[in-house]
Amino acid sequence: MKPNKQNKKTKPAPFANTPQKASHKQQTKKGKEPKVLTARQLKWPMMLIPLIALIVVGAALVCYESDFLFRVQEMDLFLYTPLFFKQQLVVSGGFLTYLGTYFTQYFYHPWIGVAMLCLWWLLLMWLLKQTFNIPVKWTLLLLVPIALLIIINVDLGYWIYYLKLRGNFFVATIGTAVAVALAWAYRALPRKFFLRTIFIVIATVISYPLFGFYGLLAALLMAVLAWRLDDYNVARRSIDTVVALAAIGLVPLAYYYGCYYQTNIINIYYTALPLYRISEDHMAYYIPFYLLVTVLVAFAACYRRERQPDVKRRFPWLAAQVLLLAALVAGVYHFWYKDENFHTELALYNDVENHRWEEVLTTYRDHDSDPSRMMWMMKNLALARLGRQADEMYCYKNGDRPSDAPFTARMAQFGGKQIYYNYGLINYCYRWCLEDGVEYGWCIEYYKFMLKCSILNGEMTVAQKYIDILSQTKYYRDYAQQFEQYVKNPSLVAKNEEFSTIKHLMPPYNELTSDQSLIEIFLIDYFANRDSDDPKFEEQSMIFALQTKDIPTFWNRFFRYAKNMEQEGKHMPKHIQEAAFLYGNLENKIDISKMPFDKEIVDTYNEFMAAAQQYRGMSEAEMKPLMYNRFGSTFYFEYFFTRDQRSY
Repeated sequence: MKPNKQNKKTKPAPFANTPQKASHKQQTKKGKEPKVLTARQLKWPMMLIPLIALIVVGAALVCYESDFLFRVQEMDLFLYTPLFFKQQLVVSGGFLTYLGTYFTQYFYHPWIGVAMLCLWWLLLMWLLKQTFNIPVKWTLLLLVPIALLIIINVDLGYWIYYLKLRGNFFVATIGTAVAVALAWAYRALPRKFFLRTIFIVIATVISYPLFGFYGLLAALLMAVLAWRLDDYNVARRSIDTVVALAAIGLVPLAYYYGCYYQTNIINIYYTALPLYRISEDHMAYYIPFYLLVTVLVAFAACYRRERQPDVKRRFPWLAAQVLLLAALVAGVYHFWYKDENFHTELALYNDVENHRWEEVLTTYRDHDSDPSRMMWMMKNLALARLGRQADEMYCYKNGDRPSDAPFTARMAQFGGKQIYYNYGLINYCYRWCLEDGVEYGWCIEYYKFMLKCSILNGEMTVAQKYIDILSQTKYYRDYAQQFEQYVKNPSLVAKNEEFSTIKHLMPPYNELTSDQSLIEIFLIDYFANRDSDDPKFEEQSMIFALQTKDIPTFWNRFFRYAKNMEQEGKHMPKHIQEAAFLYGNLENKIDISKMPFDKEIVDTYNEFMAAAQQYRGMSEAEMKPLMYNRFGSTFYFEYFFTRDQRSY
């Protein structure tokens, strides 16, 4: 069959003058235009970047903040009891703190807690995209709220010991997700019968007692979204806005006068937010919350039902993506709390708790910057447990660097309880646990110490109470129940290595005085001026007397200690010999000529004095590093060059 000639004539020529042809000519004249990127082409790459970002953040948290995350869950508490649930609901936002404490307990295994946190962030990004219809090409904007939530958590530092909001690490994330989900529900409702307007009231009334501030945030997002809905006129938008603002103002007041009167009225609009206050407000820590609200309101204000997802100008779009991602990375890194002393204290604390004494010394030795007094005391405790404190105490760098916090962080809050416990002052440990539990809220750490202190004090009924409490937790049930044997059979306490060591250092009678929150100074004064027939106690008395650098106090302890060492046939430790030889030569009041000093002690002293004469023309600041390189591991250097140290 022959082809139809008419059809053949009407068939367009391969290079007919079509729009494509015109475009081709334009390309040849003005250069090749960039290829349009469609939403389908962008979908998977743009979804993959936030996922990779979450994996990177999660890996960083697990690798660099495991000690911190473990400490976070120890400073929190979740009990599987109806009473605990009811206790959380006595204030608005209580259900949110209940959820926060539930998820926080999983930081016992940091990787599990981090995985759950990342899943919450992933859910939040999905909710943001669905609620505000974020176009595919701007998917990276979803990382902005996540970055702010990360900063809220990783910039805490010493605040973890002072914040009264339980479950703080998860509260902001879960609360934000709830607020966005409620805004999505509002937008998805049909226009008829004023369903959206009614929903604003019902959602605020229900969500405020459960989620506190975040229920009010949801109402604010609804008020903004009302002006972006295509099926609304100005009147309906105005009605919903007025209703939302009225709900924000009146619902907290109604609950305050109805059932939440124990909350301070000035705080009723901010429940479920952390209180950054120690003697004064530290408002800078609220900046991420302000920015988070601003970003969410901006998302709501930019909502559109239909969007153009294609990218026609690739270079400006790609440059914007790179700049946004770089700004987020730089911001998170800048505000990530990186204080080396803080992280070293956390590592040392965990090592002490698990009796890893050699690891304590290794961690301390590898520390680069000036140590804090807390680090110094934990190092001394490890040496004492290893029986090497009087020989090696000054072989480690000494320092008094204060905590990197906008307030004075007291050792009593972040490590003093452990120090008191291990030095046998269990009444002081118990007292600080009790006071901080009342002030900042009960947590795992306090109950653990109060349990062991009760056993050492022979208060077995009280100890059983703490066993019962910890048995209602997920990860400390076995820990608590191992102590039931001591409650049932108190004679076993003396056979426990940890308890028996501490019993040697306990005072012979029950006492409790004031330590003025200065734990190191109190311990020095306590041991240096206390007699005991127990050799272990007497050894600590000698070591603390050495730390006073007070010559009469030293000699008062020295002769009793030397007599015990002679009776036990032990060699006099290095630092004790150095102090005795130094003081004997400085004052010439005690005849040290017949004391059997090691030749190394005498030679080092002579070299030290010769070097001091050699550098006599220098200032002390110039001389100190030179002398430290040669004599930093001696008591001679400690006595002359370590001065005016402050303890917290």
